[in-house]
Amino acid sequence: MSSIDKSGTYALGTRTVKRLGYGAMQLAGPGVFGPPKDKQAALDVLREAVTAGVNHIDTSDFYGPHVTNQLIREALHPYRDDLTIVTKIGARRNDKGAWLPAFSAQELTQAVHDNLRNLQLDVLDVVNLRIMFSAHGPAEGSIAEPLSTLAELQRQGLVRHIGLSNVTATQVAEAQKMVPVVCVQNMYNIVNRGDDALVDLLAQQGIAYVPFFPLGGFTPLQSSGLKAVADSLGVTAMQVALAWLLQRSPNILLIPGTSSVAHLRQNLAAGELQLPPDALETLNTLMD
Repeated sequence: MSSIDKSGTYALGTRTVKRLGYGAMQLAGPGVFGPPKDKQAALDVLREAVTAGVNHIDTSDFYGPHVTNQLIREALHPYRDDLTIVTKIGARRNDKGAWLPAFSAQELTQAVHDNLRNLQLDVLDVVNLRIMFSAHGPAEGSIAEPLSTLAELQRQGLVRHIGLSNVTATQVAEAQKMVPVVCVQNMYNIVNRGDDALVDLLAQQGIAYVPFFPLGGFTPLQSSGLKAVADSLGVTAMQVALAWLLQRSPNILLIPGTSSVAHLRQNLAAGELQLPPDALETLNTLMD
């Protein structure tokens, strides 16, 4: 059994995916803007991920913009039958690379069509509606209007499943009154655990929780406690952080991103790392 297979599987709508996936955001240029420094390296990472058994890739057409989806298409199309590609809409980039909300019906509809075209798909497996009411994280407010647009695109057969990103528990409940929600993608990692209650609630409902920035994102995790556990186990701190998430709850699906094949292999090796009770006790005290 490979490392990734040891991480187990979980339902993502009508699909079953391995709990260790891959996030494509880092394949674009600096600041997730423009083309990659090394296009061939980006293609190699995508092909290595699928060869290693990854069947859940997270992306968006506003990465680049358009860059990561075009790389995915070039590297992997025609896609394997078991490959689930999850994308997101609700944001856009200006000519300087700033991240801006894009919630209008026209913008959301265009985003779905852009994802379809650049990925060369007839239907998108999962589309996450990214909520951007605040630049600092989830913020309360009704999401009914943009969600109704995405629900209509689902009725048209362009979207198979709907997920949510950067949302509060209240917004998840609001959405569930309108459509089936198959996943929630929020910031969460070993030191940023504000969603603990939401993770547990979704697990009870059989809904996937997908942490973005599982390794800290633009600010990589820094913790003496994390390093000490990693050193005691003879692995990297990032492998420990991923293993902790896998052991935190069975509904957590991981999408660590990298533009390096070597780093990808390190991430996937976390699937076979079982943290002992004393390590978990230490790691559970690392919250900010």
